[in-house]
Amino acid sequence: MKPRPSFPARLDTQARPAGAARRPLPAAPPPRDGGTSIRQPAFESTRKRMVAKLVAQGLADRQVCAALELVERHRFVDPALEGQAYEDTSLPIGLGQTISKPGVVARMIELLLNGRTDRLGRVLEVGTGCGYQAAVLSLVATEVYSIERLRGLHDKARDNLRAFRLPNVHLLFGDGMAGFAKGAPYAGIIAAAGGDAIPTAWTDQLAVGGRLVAPVAVSGAASGAVGSQSIVVIDKTAQGLRQNVCETVHFVPLKSGVA
Repeated sequence: MKPRPSFPARLDTQARPAGAARRPLPAAPPPRDGGTSIRQPAFESTRKRMVAKLVAQGLADRQVCAALELVERHRFVDPALEGQAYEDTSLPIGLGQTISKPGVVARMIELLLNGRTDRLGRVLEVGTGCGYQAAVLSLVATEVYSIERLRGLHDKARDNLRAFRLPNVHLLFGDGMAGFAKGAPYAGIIAAAGGDAIPTAWTDQLAVGGRLVAPVAVSGAASGAVGSQSIVVIDKTAQGLRQNVCETVHFVPLKSGVA
């Protein structure tokens, strides 16, 4: 792959102190209320129980399991919703958007990794949202570019991720449908919004040998309901694109432009 582009490039990142050591895993950020840290064994045990339930439902990738156990999902939702953070449910994050179910995040990243035991290379995430999936991706990929079209969510993700000091995560504000050509080619592309088709820009920016995982609107008997979405997996080979349709999901609509 070509070297990553110089920054900033419509990019908002928190600069690392000079000489700061690279942290391979997220560190616990300071408590929200200025008191005792809420990273307590109870939360760690709750995350482990959440992962155990997902494993019982079919999650098998060890890298994904380890990442889900480490990333504190309750830090990416409103304090009033922290008690629901480790349930397998989506939760509102503002601006009509939601944080995806842990099971869906796990499934899509598992599909993206496709059984590999080492870290994936450079990944593009379309739809940063609150930043949770970007944090999980940071533990299974060498570098993550995450683009968000809504300024309010982009700023929220930046605030959520700042304390974790993840040097391999780069947040961009822009039109996700256009991808981010300066960072291409990507070993993986993952989307958190579903459109009627996969944008050509994404497949163009995918490396040969790379994989794209995204929800796409489908219709007909195979989907079970008109207008529903399914996870689509696209592998880019030297001979062209190979596509597989997986299970039905429900994501917010994929939109162009910024707001």
